[in-house]
Amino acid sequence: MSAVISARNLTKRYGKATAAVDNVSFDIQPGRIVGLIGPNGSGKTTTLKAALGLIPFDGELTVLGLDPRTQRDQLMQDVCFIADVAILPRWLKVKDAVDFCAGVHPKFNREKAERYIAHTKLTPDMKVKAMSKGMIVQLHLALIMAIDAKLLVLDEPTLGLDIIYRKQFYQNLLEDYFDENKTIVITTHQVEEVEHILSDLMFIRDGKIVLSASMDEVGERYTELMVNPDKVGAANALGPIDKRTVFGKSVMLFDGVPRTQLEVLGETRNPSVADLFVATMKGLYA
Repeated sequence: MSAVISARNLTKRYGKATAAVDNVSFDIQPGRIVGLIGPNGSGKTTTLKAALGLIPFDGELTVLGLDPRTQRDQLMQDVCFIADVAILPRWLKVKDAVDFCAGVHPKFNREKAERYIAHTKLTPDMKVKAMSKGMIVQLHLALIMAIDAKLLVLDEPTLGLDIIYRKQFYQNLLEDYFDENKTIVITTHQVEEVEHILSDLMFIRDGKIVLSASMDEVGERYTELMVNPDKVGAANALGPIDKRTVFGKSVMLFDGVPRTQLEVLGETRNPSVADLFVATMKGLYA
């Protein structure tokens, strides 16, 4: 199957400064939920903006088989985007926002939007100016998730929501939105909240992709070991990529070392995405 997003030598520079995105190549296949994870200023949002045709760039980039620089109007018929800052007119009422989207987008599902809104504290006559930051985010999400798009791009989608609504959002994403015909790309700092829904992982740092793998590949490649006290020397000899101490015990992370070789040295488990990310970022600058 053709990649939903395909990048070859994608580069974006702002003036003479260091490239925000630096000669990266990657493919995102259909029917996947991809976590694009990186620290602030790493190039996450720039990569997404390039894919959405919002900024010029160098290199090759196709999205749903289209060039976002020259075919953006056609592309956006099948793409939805939630930016990290939801901006809606302060005078707008909830019911007017739903009416507007129903009138301008042929793939907007009014019933789905109203069903999502019904699980919030939003009311049809409530104006944006009377909403909390979290309620504005909820309205924005309701409008976007009601559009039957092939590609959904989420840039910090739950910013401003409390933990209850964040969990509800991701549950709705899986149950009411995602299927094998859709692809979702998510950037977030709340990695632990999306880990369970991701099928693929991409780490980006200083404009470069430093890890790109499926979650299955990550599980096979990386192992976290809580080392028995008398086995620390043997574990160190296997070349861990990261070490830390938890409750007085050594915890080491290994890349590519067979799990059977590690199991004799202590307790093994799959690392969390958050721990793997921190270890990867530390390793680049060790």
